[in-house]
Amino acid sequence: MPDGWLQLSEPDLGEVESELVAHALRNARLSSGPLVAQFEQRFAASLGRRHAVAVASGTIGTWLTLRALGIGPGDEVIASPYGWHQVMHAVTLAGAKLVFSDIDYWTGCLDANRAAAQVTPATKAILAGNVNGHPAAWTPLRALARQCGATLIEDSTEAIGSSYAGQPVGSFGDVSVFDFSQPSALCCGEGGMLVTDDDALAAELRYLRTRALADRRSVSVGSRVPLQAGISEVTAALGLAQLARLPEILARRKAVEALYLDQMQSFEGIKPPYVGQGVDEVHWMLYVVHLGKRFTASACDQIVEDLAEELIESALYCQPLHQQFHYQQQGWRRGQFPLVERIADRAIALPFHGHLGADPVRFIVQTLKDASVNVGAGAAIY
Repeated sequence: MPDGWLQLSEPDLGEVESELVAHALRNARLSSGPLVAQFEQRFAASLGRRHAVAVASGTIGTWLTLRALGIGPGDEVIASPYGWHQVMHAVTLAGAKLVFSDIDYWTGCLDANRAAAQVTPATKAILAGNVNGHPAAWTPLRALARQCGATLIEDSTEAIGSSYAGQPVGSFGDVSVFDFSQPSALCCGEGGMLVTDDDALAAELRYLRTRALADRRSVSVGSRVPLQAGISEVTAALGLAQLARLPEILARRKAVEALYLDQMQSFEGIKPPYVGQGVDEVHWMLYVVHLGKRFTASACDQIVEDLAEELIESALYCQPLHQQFHYQQQGWRRGQFPLVERIADRAIALPFHGHLGADPVRFIVQTLKDASVNVGAGAAIY
């Protein structure tokens, strides 16, 4: 039994973060200052992109993107209903129609072949995610976007540091979206980033993000009403420190992943986490196990409760959007996306962060084994 809760995620913070935040607090400017600009520049450079625009969250950043692209009522955006960060809500906020499509069973990411069947003349964007850190198959997704003349939006709110075809996630979308809230490896508490190589789009995103000081007396600003959707200097200070330390943070998380893999070997039928074709490296957002078909969704709920009794925080990885009330009112229902449902019903996220050692991981896995037996399903993993 641990002394306290084994949390699902914990930020990896150190002296660099403390020093930079203290520096930000000593400055006379806490909004739209030099640290925000520096964070944007360094983040863009880390991905080899021309522009980065800091925003309040991944969802708000996606909403700004859709506004900047002129996507709204009467337009359609294809996306998967599966994932952790519900960036797809931005499509609803923009007034466009969200068209769901099923996933690749092994990666959990939007499947280009299935998405192609959803394309109509109203399709204006494809919103695909790097689910739980695993890169989507960007080569066929790019080909599909080119074929139907749609903008490709890369949802990287669950991924940072992973790479596909020799390029880091965030390199593949016409616009790519990041989020820095927990449980992101690069954690600022809140905030996000948009990256793009399109000069005109970047300028429009900056305009729509926030009203600049120079615009306070402008009579033309209302032509396209901006939001108050930027980040503070304190958030940017955290981001700069985390970005500088990201290789170290990711290395510690990789070591914890190795501890999990070692312990899972004694779990009957366990398979190592799947890494898709063309993927160079995966940095998982959370450590997710996929339970066998013998488990029901209610059995997984019971396992989460059993883990909580031992002070282990866990969670069902996803409640698919097409099963949530708002989208059911639009005609979506369970049974339409069998691959999403097969994974979502049986995917449990376990604690995953750089502060975990061998003993806590061993305790978590043993408790998971015991819980799987308690619900009467026997060996849990396939």
